[in-house]
Amino acid sequence: MPAPENSQNFPLKEARSLVAHLMVRKAHIYWLDLLLNLGLGWGGFYLVVVTPAFTVLSITAFIVSAFSLYRVAIFVHEIVHMKKGTFRIFIIFWNLVGGMPLLIPSFTYYGVHNDHHKRDTYGTTEDGEYLPFGAEEGWKIIAYVFLSLLLPLLFLLRFALLTPLTWFNKNLANYVWERASSLTIDLNYRRPPPTKLDGKYWGLQELGACAYAWIAITLIYLDILPLKFAIVWYLVTVLVFTMNSLRTLGAHAYRNPGDVKMTVADQFLDSIDVTGGILSPFWAPVGLRYHATHHLFPQMPYHSLGTAHDLLVKDLSNNELYLTTTRKTLWHALATLWEDSKLSQRN
Repeated sequence: MPAPENSQNFPLKEARSLVAHLMVRKAHIYWLDLLLNLGLGWGGFYLVVVTPAFTVLSITAFIVSAFSLYRVAIFVHEIVHMKKGTFRIFIIFWNLVGGMPLLIPSFTYYGVHNDHHKRDTYGTTEDGEYLPFGAEEGWKIIAYVFLSLLLPLLFLLRFALLTPLTWFNKNLANYVWERASSLTIDLNYRRPPPTKLDGKYWGLQELGACAYAWIAITLIYLDILPLKFAIVWYLVTVLVFTMNSLRTLGAHAYRNPGDVKMTVADQFLDSIDVTGGILSPFWAPVGLRYHATHHLFPQMPYHSLGTAHDLLVKDLSNNELYLTTTRKTLWHALATLWEDSKLSQRN
């Protein structure tokens, strides 16, 4: 089921003029946010490793570490939307202390996510970030969440084992790029050959992630790092991937069966803003609770999305369509998706 037919009535030009002043990325906000959460994330990780398991300190440190590193990881979404040639030091730094240690270097999202925003790609079978959850069986929604239990191990296998093997086998290298180098939700997605959208230095990022993996494996083997380090890394990354899977399910209505090309307004009306819930900044960090508004203005920095949302609700001459994308909480968004799935099976 595609987006509502009245999407053509959405006042897109007026909306753009209302928020035009909110498009400037403020570097100090990015740096302070990232550094704070890196400190909390890796500091908490260290405490979990060195303190006895299941103590109050250990459990608290684990929660702080997981949610802080989740926020660090989500910065990859901002990075792929940055104008080429800007924030270079920030991007390199993020890869070194966030992307590579978590085995999600930025090249895994470049290009792939840009295609997700293209009018001719969004919601189609060529969009690796879209599956018609709202138009198919509900078990696929549940299976997608449980896939998070395997993802850390699959990423470790990809960078620790497959990366070195690709150096000696061109066919394998092509296969790994095509089927195992993208942060997507569609397991059938095949990534096109590298282009300039994928960045110049994706090979160095891949090598860096491989190096991080093998350094950790070697240090654990030599008993310099305890085995507990690997266990904590797995549990933290499982929570990161699980929270991201729930956030992803709450980001769109997923009603497009895959054969309909959608306008910018259609994309917006198939996307979700979650405006309530005290936990929203934690499960949808770095502005992603306003995912519908983000699809209207992909270049808007995350620190402006909340302001833009409030401004559009208040000042749009007709905000009726804009408000149709709003859900009160994550639970509301997920429940709506589940009901859409059930309804699609009855029809």
